[in-house]
Formats: sequence, C-alpha cells, structure tokens
Amino acid sequence: MRKVLHIDCDCFFAAVEMRENPQLRDIPMAIGGRSDRRGVIATCNYPAREYGVRSAMATAIALQQCPQLTLVAGNMPLYKEVSKQVMEIIRAYGQQMEQVSIDEAYLELDPSLSAIEVGNQIRAEVRDKVGVTVSVGAAPNKFLAKVASDWHKPDGLFAVKPHQVEAFVAQLPVSKIHGIGPKTAERLSQKGIITCADVLPFSLLELVQRFGRTGAFLYKRARGIDDRPLSSGRIRKSISVERTYPSDLMSAEECELALLGLWQRLQQRVDSAQIELESLAPFVKIKFADFSQTTLADHLLLPTLENFSQLVLQARQRMDLGVRLIGIGGRCPEENAEQLALF
Repeated sequence: MRKVLHIDCDCFFAAVEMRENPQLRDIPMAIGGRSDRRGVIATCNYPAREYGVRSAMATAIALQQCPQLTLVAGNMPLYKEVSKQVMEIIRAYGQQMEQVSIDEAYLELDPSLSAIEVGNQIRAEVRDKVGVTVSVGAAPNKFLAKVASDWHKPDGLFAVKPHQVEAFVAQLPVSKIHGIGPKTAERLSQKGIITCADVLPFSLLELVQRFGRTGAFLYKRARGIDDRPLSSGRIRKSISVERTYPSDLMSAEECELALLGLWQRLQQRVDSAQIELESLAPFVKIKFADFSQTTLADHLLLPTLENFSQLVLQARQRMDLGVRLIGIGGRCPEENAEQLALF
C-alpha cells in the first residue's frame, strides 16, 4: 500500500512577510498590487480572509471589504529562497518528491514508515528551521493526499487511512476533485451528482456516455482511485502572457493594438522555453470591466497573430463591456485532449 504526503505551505507569501516583520502577524495583510494600478491580490493572511479577502481578488475590491488591509508589494526572490529551504527539508524524508508549485509538493514514503509521524516531523522541522508553517495530507494516493492537506489548515495534519478511503471520498463534493471546475460541477449537479456518493450508482459506461472522458476520470476519483506516480520532472503543458490595462479597452482597435504587444511577449516566452510555437493550440482570456471573465480556445487553429485576433474578437462579443485584461497563450496537445473532454 502506497503512502503519499501532500505538503502545502500556509498562505506562503504572506507567511514569509510575517516572518520578516512580526508586526504583520495579527493584522489583515495581503500581497498584491496597488488598487490605482488595477492590482490583484496574490495571497493574504488568515486575519484578512476573515473579511472575505481572497487570492486573485482585485485589490480595489479587497480594500472595500477590508479598508484596514495592509498591502505588501511582495519579494519574489525571497519567496523562492524560502521555498528552496522548505523543499530541501521535504526531500530528505521520502523516496521521491514531486514539487508542483513554489509552495507545495508530494512525497512518496517507504511503506514501512508511519505517514503521520513523518508528516509531523516535516511540519516541526519547517516551522523550527524556516519559520513558516505547512499543512500535510497523508493518504494512499495523490488525489486523497491533496484533499486531506486542506482539511486541518493552517499548520495541521490529516490522514486518510486505507480502510477510511470509501467513507471519506463518499462525502466529498465532486467540486473537490481537481479538474472539476465550477461549470462542470454545475453540469453534474443538474444530473443529480453533487457528492462523490452520487457518482457510485452510475456505471463507467453510463458516465462516459454522459460526460465523455470526464466521466471516466470521475468514475475513478469518486472511488478514491488514483494511480498516478510521482514525477520528479514537470512537463510544461501551457504557456501564456497577459496584461491588465490602466484604463478599459473599449473598441476593437484598442484591443488589436494591445494584442500586438502580447503577441511579441508570447513569442519571446516561447523561444525562452524552447517550445515549438506551431505545436501549441491557441487560447485567449478576457476580463471585463465588471471583473467577470471568459476564455476561448480552438485546438484546430494555429497560434498566429491573426487567429489570436479572431479569438479575442469572439470572446469580446460575449459581454458588452470594456476590457480590463487580455491574455493569450497555447496548450500542448495532451492538455487539449483533456479540455475537449470537459466540454
């Protein structure tokens, strides 16, 4: 039986800032850009979350919800250095580690070890040596460990033992399954599927007929099945650039001009990543003046300036509002296949 840990730093950027300046610990604080420059909150501490402040929220809205919010510009070189320290501690405890972001990682343990003991040792060592806290989920696979790490946040540990898997998964909302977004969850809800227990009466064939490849994925996760091994090397699945504009773009001409700058940046990023541009399928993201957003992709198109322009035009037509953000990018074929299955 596998033993997998998911280790997730608690409000990481904010935790590092509070370590550097203890006066920030007990007041609402967030890392983010200035509201007069259309900044966005990257992360916030728990006192700020009590006011409803959340990651990816516009700074202007965050300040409306919490006028006394203290904004910190952020220090990415410092965060990367602290992340390196945390990951070095984690790596020493397991057979294999997969870092999935700057502040989270999976760890495969020797089956003879106690996952709970190792998880608590990691929590204590990170707290004592680095000065930030992590939450840990322990389970027989990556899916369950990821869900479990969120169970006792912050600075907690939750274990799903093999004999508990069936009962634990049954009560989970399907929205807890990574890859089931709000729109897919809404579609499932319309079919009476709200929790993983609601999935169980359906056969694999029925789920595939109703939901395509997502149905097969759902069949496994609703039963707590996840055979994915840990990967020490991460394959880039997409690449993109975006920009928030100082004032709303109100016309097609303004969007065309903005797209030229994004197109140049995307080409530079693709070259730096040593990716063949022609191998990517284009997608665009538009955020409107009211902060609503939409995305549009077409895996049959090539990622050319003309095709991006067409996608932006189509996406803009979904709302009769000014545009505050445009993003463009491309996905690798493997990711396109998953996207097609969702819709």
